[in-house]
Amino acid sequence: MSEFLSIKNVTKNFGGLIAVDDVSTEIQPCEIRAIIGPNGAGKTTLLNMMSGFYTVTEGSISFEGKELTKRATYNIAEAGFARTYQNLRLFKKLTVEENILIGMHMKLKQKTFDSIFFTKKYREEEKQAREKVDEYLDMVGLHGIADITVENLAYGQMKVLEIARALAMQPRVILLDEPAAGLNPSETNELCDLVFKIRDMGITVVLIEHNMGMVMKLADTITVLNFGKKLAEGNAAEVSSNQEVIEAYLGKGGEG
Repeated sequence: MSEFLSIKNVTKNFGGLIAVDDVSTEIQPCEIRAIIGPNGAGKTTLLNMMSGFYTVTEGSISFEGKELTKRATYNIAEAGFARTYQNLRLFKKLTVEENILIGMHMKLKQKTFDSIFFTKKYREEEKQAREKVDEYLDMVGLHGIADITVENLAYGQMKVLEIARALAMQPRVILLDEPAAGLNPSETNELCDLVFKIRDMGITVVLIEHNMGMVMKLADTITVLNFGKKLAEGNAAEVSSNQEVIEAYLGKGGEG
């Protein structure tokens, strides 16, 4: 079987600091992969290398057999990657619809001529794009708020809006950086349902998350990082019973 998303011996140095140290893993199509670990373990650094935001110091990352290691972020996005951020990166003065249309930009085929002269091709594609916006909003539970300015949304709505914008890029892989941070239990349950829905669409999900209940519910495989190194990897039962993981992250008795 050919490799889908392959991370091999990846290291990231920041001067004298080794943030990620010789990490390897294989992520499969339509897998939900959780990356966990204490603060400073290298989780977001690893995600940043996968999305091209950071350059890999050593090692390689490949997607369906094609090397991603030296590609720019927009090239990796074109290859099928989308991501969200721990700190929201929405355009708060724009509407919900406008934020999602920005996510669609890479997939639109209209040329400058069509935009300037408002051609039939432009109008048709614009109509189709706005219809897709409604589909993405329905998917994440934000039906009927396309015209609302983002700064007027509740925090939980902003979190799922960022996921909707990522989905508008029609990714093969979506990278979620602490998607449940700041959400209440009801919103977290809805987020779990959304992640399963995304997986069922044929999209591979890689998420960093501190909510261990959510991780144990969602993840097919859990990768545990500590001090930049891979400490353990396996399913929820294997990881939660690993003594090194308990001591380093979950806490005595498995509570964390």
